[in-house]
Amino acid sequence: MSSVPTVLLTGASGVIGTALLPELSDCHVIALIHRNPVAGADELIAGDLTAPRLGLDAAAYKELARRVDAVVHCAAVTGFSSGPEATHALNEAGTRQIVRLVEDADAVLYHVSTAFVARTELTRTRLGRDAGEAGARPEDYLDSKRAGEQVVRSSGVPAVIIRPSVVIGDSRTGEISAFQGMHGILTGLLRGMLPLVPLPPASPVDFVPQDVVACAIAAVLREQRRQGEVWVTAGEQAPSTGRVLQLVSEAAAEVGLEMAVPRTVGPEMVDRLIRPVFIASLHPRARRRFDDMLAMTALFAGARAFPSSLGEPGLPPRLDAADVESALRASVLHLARARRMGRRFAEQVPA
Repeated sequence: MSSVPTVLLTGASGVIGTALLPELSDCHVIALIHRNPVAGADELIAGDLTAPRLGLDAAAYKELARRVDAVVHCAAVTGFSSGPEATHALNEAGTRQIVRLVEDADAVLYHVSTAFVARTELTRTRLGRDAGEAGARPEDYLDSKRAGEQVVRSSGVPAVIIRPSVVIGDSRTGEISAFQGMHGILTGLLRGMLPLVPLPPASPVDFVPQDVVACAIAAVLREQRRQGEVWVTAGEQAPSTGRVLQLVSEAAAEVGLEMAVPRTVGPEMVDRLIRPVFIASLHPRARRRFDDMLAMTALFAGARAFPSSLGEPGLPPRLDAADVESALRASVLHLARARRMGRRFAEQVPA
């Protein structure tokens, strides 16, 4: 790798990509874009991850392969409601196209996956539980990410697999390029739309700020790692469900919202009593919203803590409990500000 490496970045307009670009200021970054323009990259190339040669003509592809030293592959379908075909088309088949470029470029691949590949067995489908009216299907996403990892491993290219947990906003400001699934649950909490949370109170809820993920990716790239796995998680410092609800309630009070802390109920009681007695009579939209939350929270119910690579030589420091809690507060406050919730923000003109 040259003194100023040329890095091809996919997913540059996404949550991780936008946080990563400032961390790669010592690299020449080429952003492969599909629709959305990107600020901060040195070059933009319009392409298609699902097409042969990334949608480029033969000459442009050959020139790109000649120049690239490393590929950071962040692009992915991350929604749980996109369906298996669209999810696998990008997360698996798109990764296959990226691997071909890495081979042709004799480069190194930094493949961003997810820590939740370790919890595929916790989806309601795998547990044999009724999905109800949920549109969210975490199993489609997790199956596609596991398949993408297998594409990388079986290719034989030099590659580091990076596994972040739930990515929230910047640890200081809470800012994020697009609100994610956890922000939807936070919104429901702040608006009093979730009278209960289908999780045991002691279940760890692992999340990590986007800037920590970006710093970890930049660190392994600068170290020129060529193999291995990097877990970017809170690990043992992940707060419990009960603690998360308390922290969100405290942040809500800061912005002038009176948030009633929901009751925590284990999935077994939800299936045996809550859904058939209370949820069945709700409006179809409310039933689907509840079943979506049930599908997403299943990945946390009674789960063991993720491993964490943070704190290892060359990587950002391990997060402590105060770091994690401060980052959650920042994300809640940013969400409330952006959606003008609470007396503190209700009269402000959006930026």
